Amino acid sequence: MLNVHLVAHTHDDVGWLKTVDQYFYGVKNSIQHAGVQYILDSVISALLAEPTRRFIYVEIAFFSRWWNQQTNATQEIVRKLVHQGRLEFVNGGWVMNDEATTHYGAIVDQMTLGLRFLEDTFGTDGRPRVAWHIDPFGHSREQASLFAQMGFDGFFLGRIDYQDKQLREDSLEMEQVWRGSTSLEPPAADLFTGILPNMYNPPQNLCWDMLCGDNPVVEDPRSPEYNVKTLVTYFLKVATNQGQHYRTNHTVMTMGSDFQYENANLWFENLDKLIRQVNAQQANGSRVHVLYSSPACYLWELHKANLTWSVKKDDFFPYADGPHMFWTGFFTSRPALKRYERLSYNFLQVCNQLEALAGREATLGPYGRGDSALLNEAMAVLQHHDAVSGTAKQHVVNDYARQLAEGWGPCEVLLSNALAWLSGSKLAFSFCRELNMSICPPSQKSASFHVVVYNPLGRKVDQMVRLPVSKGVFLVKDPNGKTVLSDVVVVPSSDPQEHSPELLFSASVPALGFSIYSVTRMNQMMPQAPPPNSAPHKSQYRSLAIENEVVVVPSSDPQEHSPELLFSASVPALGFSIYSVTRMNQMMPQAPPPNSAPHKSQYRSLAIENEYIRATFDPDTGLLKEIRNKDKKLLLPVSQAFFWYIASAGDDKSRQSSGAYIFRPEEQKPFPVSRWAQIRLVKTALVQEVHQSFSAWCSQVVRLYQGQRHLELEWTVGPIPVGDAWGKEVISRFDTPMKTNEYFYTDSNGREILRRRRNYRPTWALKQTEPVAGNYYPVNTRIYIEDGRMQLTVLTDRSQGGSSLTDGSLELMVHRKLLKDDDRGVGEPLLEKGSGEVVRGRHLVLLDRVDSAAAEHRLLAEREVLAPQVVLAPADGARYRPRATPIKQFSGLRRELPPSVHLLTLARWGPDMLLLRLEHQFTAGEDSSRNLSAPVTVDLRDLFSTFAITHLQETTLAANQPRASASRLQWTPNTGPTPHPAPSTLDPSSITLQPMEIRTFVASVQWKDSKTRSRFRFSS
Repeated sequence: MLNVHLVAHTHDDVGWLKTVDQYFYGVKNSIQHAGVQYILDSVISALLAEPTRRFIYVEIAFFSRWWNQQTNATQEIVRKLVHQGRLEFVNGGWVMNDEATTHYGAIVDQMTLGLRFLEDTFGTDGRPRVAWHIDPFGHSREQASLFAQMGFDGFFLGRIDYQDKQLREDSLEMEQVWRGSTSLEPPAADLFTGILPNMYNPPQNLCWDMLCGDNPVVEDPRSPEYNVKTLVTYFLKVATNQGQHYRTNHTVMTMGSDFQYENANLWFENLDKLIRQVNAQQANGSRVHVLYSSPACYLWELHKANLTWSVKKDDFFPYADGPHMFWTGFFTSRPALKRYERLSYNFLQVCNQLEALAGREATLGPYGRGDSALLNEAMAVLQHHDAVSGTAKQHVVNDYARQLAEGWGPCEVLLSNALAWLSGSKLAFSFCRELNMSICPPSQKSASFHVVVYNPLGRKVDQMVRLPVSKGVFLVKDPNGKTVLSDVVVVPSSDPQEHSPELLFSASVPALGFSIYSVTRMNQMMPQAPPPNSAPHKSQYRSLAIENEVVVVPSSDPQEHSPELLFSASVPALGFSIYSVTRMNQMMPQAPPPNSAPHKSQYRSLAIENEYIRATFDPDTGLLKEIRNKDKKLLLPVSQAFFWYIASAGDDKSRQSSGAYIFRPEEQKPFPVSRWAQIRLVKTALVQEVHQSFSAWCSQVVRLYQGQRHLELEWTVGPIPVGDAWGKEVISRFDTPMKTNEYFYTDSNGREILRRRRNYRPTWALKQTEPVAGNYYPVNTRIYIEDGRMQLTVLTDRSQGGSSLTDGSLELMVHRKLLKDDDRGVGEPLLEKGSGEVVRGRHLVLLDRVDSAAAEHRLLAEREVLAPQVVLAPADGARYRPRATPIKQFSGLRRELPPSVHLLTLARWGPDMLLLRLEHQFTAGEDSSRNLSAPVTVDLRDLFSTFAITHLQETTLAANQPRASASRLQWTPNTGPTPHPAPSTLDPSSITLQPMEIRTFVASVQWKDSKTRSRFRFSS
């Protein structure tokens, strides 16, 4: 028989066209008819009406809210349905997360939150066995690895590239084993993966929701609307055709879609009739059997087939659903939200760690009740595939930001409580949320203050602290009272009103003659192209008018700049250092008068350098020209500048336009924002900077701190002008003479590196229709090129789209502003207003030898994601308790972790219980210079200074089941049998990590009291 597994389901976006609350309560149905609370009410009633019916549910952010509003009687009914397997949870994360723009740490956190709710509420009955990502726009290899380590038996996808899907259907490879890691020993990261036949929708003409228009099943032969024969014949044809693309005598049909089943009776009544009528045809020789099923049941039948499956080793990026339709724009869409999400991940880890280190004193302290739960849930919501991806409506994006902001508040209270307890000082701690805009009232208005720098890494860090201050000279002292070298750096204002604009255009002048050009100021910000209906094509337009640009020149008046205090802080592992800052009673040294500043043409050797790096700039253009790694004796010509692509509005090849999801440039060659930059050189004892102004809306600071082995590029882009009726997609591009043979490299969710090749896919012969967009890939933390000897790496501070479109070149898209919707459902163009218009970010650039580059870029990426947290406090403060001895430096570790070991999670898990994750952050064979890829062993006994571990239990990655008792379905790949080593005994004194391995523990702990705690304070 051909067994057709009907999966009744609803796909409930945790925010998209409406906010999370609007979707749950059914508000604003004029935008989209959807009310999740009514879906769950209706489904439960429909399941109770007929015992053969089954239903699956996914998004725990919605289900947990609904559950907490139910009576005890209703909860007991639901528990019974779950126990019977009739209501089954799949995936089980707080949300169905995006896979392109998410960091692996945040993915693990949101899955842990959802799965823990299910475990606490339903026990093993509610434990999902199948991962279910039916809507994310492409799929990462790291996601498969994480799901495998969480204990899932299989993984089902909805969206894959249209060319890939066609080939898979023809070759019967819609289901295979996905090898999620090149380092973890199979089958640790192997995951059976199936592509659903119809994305996640029902077959055409078989949708029976209140949102659908298909005819219901009419069984009464006396009715003129009787349609059973026609419908059954059609269904048998659909099922047979679908089954031909799969290898077993089982096939799956998803019966549901977005926010369906609000009136579940419509669906189930028609499915009941369909099952009855189709199965009745078996008496006439039909070999099709239809049943209510679930992904786990379907997967179990595939496993029983005992087949050998092909193995996939790459990922599913980029995703296209048709020619000229590459979903690569969302890699960058809404960069301000992407940065806020990344900062919030950093802050949440700091919050979790200090709660773990201080114990109950963190939640109940002198500043009120602190709590990490609100930020934890907000961060989980942000991982949704329409949240951090930047593909929701503007009012929904604003709500996502609101949730993050509200989550920060209770965490700030928690941090204040913990810092008071651990330092022994009751200070009025302040948090400067707008440091990226050089705004921090405590440092700008106070004559003296403390700077508390907390380091969430397991190793000591030296961090350059920058704080906006008022004018003056400042004295900075370290925790031991020693004076620290500091500088006050004058930062040019980013306000274009405070700059002088200059018109720039190229003039062609005959020999010994002159040319006269006419200049007219238009009644708007930027020169307009002729109206669209009368304008020639853009390629013709350049022959009718001279390319010109208005360049904003920074004012030389120091009164129009913001001073920033700069000093280097040394912070112990998993601890803090407190520095004191005092403004002295004297004036700040004045900048040289404007007439004494050298003209740019006089900088014949314009460079910034320290003991490791020298960066040289072209004195005529002001652009980066060359990077020298003095330590490794490497020299590489590098030109870096900003460009923009014209966003397509559709053409004769395709109506497809660029939008929140889709990237489609009108031309392959981007336009320079400017061919030169107005520059300003800043050199102090601690930092050297070149300030570049490219235009009124694009500027950059190229920065080199003392002791730093990388170049820092801090860019500011926006508001992007679109008055010329052209949407723009802005990139930062690095051009070198390196011979890279079409290859470049990007990370996968911040972990393993994948090799990319232009116009190529590892598993099928690509028919490239978009040479730019079709070669873009997600960059979560880093992208690089190498020529066998040298490697040029660029690290990002948020997820962005990136590529190498010519040999020796790298580009990263930093911002987008678009005038048309891309017809993928969001229904509005990407025209951000307010805080999303102007975006500031950083790229960190490293030049190194290939054999040692991995260590540098991995460790630097770790520091970038988990940067030290800066907290301010007034200089005076009382003791926390009369007997407590105030301390100014503290470490939560008795000894540093090895460089290859990352403390991924340290968080409160329950009364006297903590969740602990350790990971090996290098891949096998990746680092040969320092042997950081070798297995490493950690002793957990007495590792932490504020608590002792009394009992340790190892769990799967998401901490929802003990590792010793966890079991997964084993699949046979065509690469040969895989060994299944028995789990090793747990010895806290010898926790060994293999390359790329993450080990998760639930630890019972006993916190040390204040008297004992003082013995473990960090001594410098």
